[in-house]
Order: sequence, then structure tokens, then C-alpha cells
Amino acid sequence: MKIRESGMPERDVWESFFDPANLLTTLGLGRQVNDAAEFGCGYGTFTIPAAKLISGKIYALDIEPDMVRLVSERASGEGLGNVRVLLRDFMVQGSGMPDESVDYAMLFNILHLENPIVLLQEAARILKKGGRLAIIHWNHDPATPRGPSLDIRPRPEQCIAWAKRAGFCKPVLYDLSPYHYGIVAIRFNPGNII
Repeated sequence: MKIRESGMPERDVWESFFDPANLLTTLGLGRQVNDAAEFGCGYGTFTIPAAKLISGKIYALDIEPDMVRLVSERASGEGLGNVRVLLRDFMVQGSGMPDESVDYAMLFNILHLENPIVLLQEAARILKKGGRLAIIHWNHDPATPRGPSLDIRPRPEQCIAWAKRAGFCKPVLYDLSPYHYGIVAIRFNPGNII
């Protein structure tokens, strides 16, 4: 099931909105992370830089066969052997990944979907206890050059509330100017304080 469409632009336009390596570093992705998962990898804008930052594998999931092929080709072209690209309707089928199998989950520009709690719960399921969830989304501002319509574009406080309902705690909000915000939260385990 495709999420609500937000009009993905051509790759060069899309990638002009981000400094992926800097954003990922700001959100705590680095060598201390072994394995990671990205839900809705698209063009691989974040997948490829993440693969270079972490010490293990990144599992990049997408429903679009063309995106899966493109990310596979990009990873191969850059000699990245730690990228596993999966064609998957994760909203209907889940990720297909084992429980508590990754340290870090990426939900970038995707929480405008119809039932964000389902996706957040799946991210919680595959994260190890104490693992980190990273969210990036467009600012709720009509002046942004694109993004989902404001009526479905989540505000940071909505994403934080959804993440808490799905089993995450200690959310930290980041200003990723000029167009985005970020949130990092921890998968709950006994002893964490919400």
C-alpha cells in the first residue's frame, strides 16, 4: 500500500534539499551504529551516506521496484557491500526483519502516511532495546519549496506523541533548517524515562 503521495520530484531536485551526511551525523548516526534500517529509501539519498557512516549493514526498504533497483545500482557503483535493498510493502507486510535486529531506524519524510503508528510500531519491533529512531520531516510551513500538503504534513509535536505511543521515549527535537526538523527517540526498555 503506497503512502499518501507527496509528489516526489526528480532525483537532482530532491537531493538539493538536503546535506544527508551532515543531517545523519546531527541525528547521531556513526560508527557506533552497527545495523540500521531505512523505511522508504527512495533514491537512496540517505541510504548511501548512512552506509558510509555505520559499522554494519543498512537495510533499505521501498515499495517501488525502480527505487530498489536504483539504490542497488548506486550502492554497487560506490563499492558499498553493506547495503541490503528490499522490495517491500512494509505498511501491509511489515519489514520482514527479525525482532530486535537493528540499532537505528530511519523514517525520513514518510510520517504523512495514513496510519503513522503502524509504521512506528514496526520500527520499534525491529529495534534493539535502547536502539534509536530518527525522524526527519518537512517543517509545517507553507514557505517550504515542497513537501506534503499542510493538511497531512505532521508537526513535530505530533511525531513525538506518535513515537511515545509506539514505545519510544526521551525524544529530542532538532532544527534541520532551512526546511526540515528531526527527532531522535529511544526504543523503550525498563529503566528509560519517557
